[in-house]
Amino acid sequence: MSSNKRKVRADFRKNREARPRDKRSLRQLDDEATADLSLGERVSGKGDITRRRTVTGAEVLDDDSGTHVLPDADRSVCRLGRVLRVQGLHSSVRDKSGATFSCATRRLLKTLQTDQRHVVAAGDVVWFRPEGANEGIIECVEPRRGVVSRSSRGRQHVLVANVDQVIIVTSAAEPRLKPNLIDRLLVTAEKTRIRPVLCINKIDLVEPADLLPLAGVYAQLGYEVLLTSATTSIGLNRLRDCLTGKESVVTGQSGVGKSSLLNVIEPGLDRRVQAVSNETEKGRHTTSTAELIPLSFGGYVVDTPGIRQFQLWNIIPEEVASYFRELRPYVSNCRFPDCTHTHEADCAVKDAVADGWIDARRYESYVQIREGDAN
Repeated sequence: MSSNKRKVRADFRKNREARPRDKRSLRQLDDEATADLSLGERVSGKGDITRRRTVTGAEVLDDDSGTHVLPDADRSVCRLGRVLRVQGLHSSVRDKSGATFSCATRRLLKTLQTDQRHVVAAGDVVWFRPEGANEGIIECVEPRRGVVSRSSRGRQHVLVANVDQVIIVTSAAEPRLKPNLIDRLLVTAEKTRIRPVLCINKIDLVEPADLLPLAGVYAQLGYEVLLTSATTSIGLNRLRDCLTGKESVVTGQSGVGKSSLLNVIEPGLDRRVQAVSNETEKGRHTTSTAELIPLSFGGYVVDTPGIRQFQLWNIIPEEVASYFRELRPYVSNCRFPDCTHTHEADCAVKDAVADGWIDARRYESYVQIREGDAN
């Protein structure tokens, strides 16, 4: 992360200011514009409605959320807090004393031009100014680390910020296991340098031995794999140990049992849960917003809404192979330096797949991600 504090010429979103309606006629406006040109004056984009403004005392930051402008905040009147959840126009922020404030976001933050879908996310460390009883205004967001995000209509949707590890929860059945979604989340974890843990839940619904081939592939790659059941409490001690003292995010498709697992390992949490639909065999959206939850045995965990599609953010096709651990030893042995490992001759990766050194399903996942939405 780098920063440079100075006067920053920043881009703002379109239509930040409403242009006042001019009641003069078109002929009057045209005559005045002609007169201005005759005097040698030029019409410029500067003024109240320009999309570029100078922000004094700001920093230009380059962190896990990309390059952006961080406005300054008066630390003498502001408090440092952690965003527990973002709902609508307000964020729930907890300060160091444990008090919780409902905070709006400073207008300057909301109108700065950015690739992010929302400027504040669960897990953010923020400076906020208390206003009234248990209310406040978020003045600035501290630089982020450990960001889990996805692409949403061409913009970055930050699911959570400042986490140590991502617990990828999937289900052995009801709904069916989606290996490609697991691989997409693993690619994100590899890119952002967050420790991934694979948790296969609902193992009481299948024969555990049937899961060993899939679990074995990920375990051989060095990923920690947990087999759990929220119903029978299988593997929950290992999951609790994994979460203790860490800042984690729990993510996965709807209906896999993320909230059910948290309810069991943290008694009294009482997260709302629903059964999987009998008609579609898909989970119902129950958790509506990401929420940071302090754990009684130490650490934090962020419960996130269910994911049905996970489009990768800011990953180009040429770098996808570097995020597949099993492909890395072979990419430098290909005949062509710009080999895509999909159709070229004398490709060391394809040879390793044919010889059984690389799992064929994982390779197919790589091809799908590279040729699909990795852009």
